[in-house]
Amino acid sequence: MTQSHPRISKAVIPAAGLGTRFLPATKATPKEMLPVVDKPAIQYVVEEAVSAGLDDVLMVTGRNKRPLEDHFDRNYELESALEKKGDTERLAKVQESSDLAMIHYVRQGDPRGLGHAVLCAAPHVGDEPFAVLLGDDLIDPRDPLLKRMIEVQQQYGGSVVALMEVAPEQIHLYGCAAVEETEDGDVVKVGGLVEKPDPADAPSNYAIIGRYVLDPHVFDVLRRTEPGRGGEIQLTDALQQLAADEKVGGPVHGVVFKGRRYDTGDRGDYLRAIVRLACEREDLGPDFRTWLHRFVAEEMQRP
Repeated sequence: MTQSHPRISKAVIPAAGLGTRFLPATKATPKEMLPVVDKPAIQYVVEEAVSAGLDDVLMVTGRNKRPLEDHFDRNYELESALEKKGDTERLAKVQESSDLAMIHYVRQGDPRGLGHAVLCAAPHVGDEPFAVLLGDDLIDPRDPLLKRMIEVQQQYGGSVVALMEVAPEQIHLYGCAAVEETEDGDVVKVGGLVEKPDPADAPSNYAIIGRYVLDPHVFDVLRRTEPGRGGEIQLTDALQQLAADEKVGGPVHGVVFKGRRYDTGDRGDYLRAIVRLACEREDLGPDFRTWLHRFVAEEMQRP
């Protein structure tokens, strides 16, 4: 039976990472600002939150992240120049990012892991359930994962994680969940979680991807959570405690995602994400696909 739980209106986006896998590009440019076709990756994430009804967005940033704030702020000089040229199309694109949502910022002074980044959001979130979106995972807007996760949280309470089946040999790259089936085909009950397990020790091949809907009790657990894997405060460890004791903050469920996901945290996957999204654009796709087909055919003929 559907239960009544507080409405979710806030999203937290951790964006304090150094982006070392993309050096030297990220020496002076935040990895979240790297373009995916013609928009920075972080804008796709904010658009996803807004599409799911979350119009209050908190970004947890760090040093050298000022370009994120500038991107979502007004640029009156640029807007004026475009307006004088009569370039209404580009003017609308420039204004779109500043009109998306009410965006707030807090600094994570010491990079101590995802759990610590989420804990930095506690004063802003308060005692409401909230969503966490990681910028490395872009979810296709045609597959509304976050909206479904919010529905599940409203039904069951507690916390909800996004899960995806991966090859067993890849599970060591992710947090992993031990699960039980429920009456809903795409929803599982999470009985335990472990961060980046050895494939031989993994409880399943269900990997946690970068979307969470969390009960605010997670903050109390994070305050008590000791550094784990990598010497960092792991969100997975806090969720494990919630899953082990439902009295603390309700149960933990997972939504099994089978839609389109673009991983921009790896250089190769980042390039593949750009190609896929460019191919599907109405304004770029036809010509780009023609060129890509010709390019691949020529490469296949190389000795």
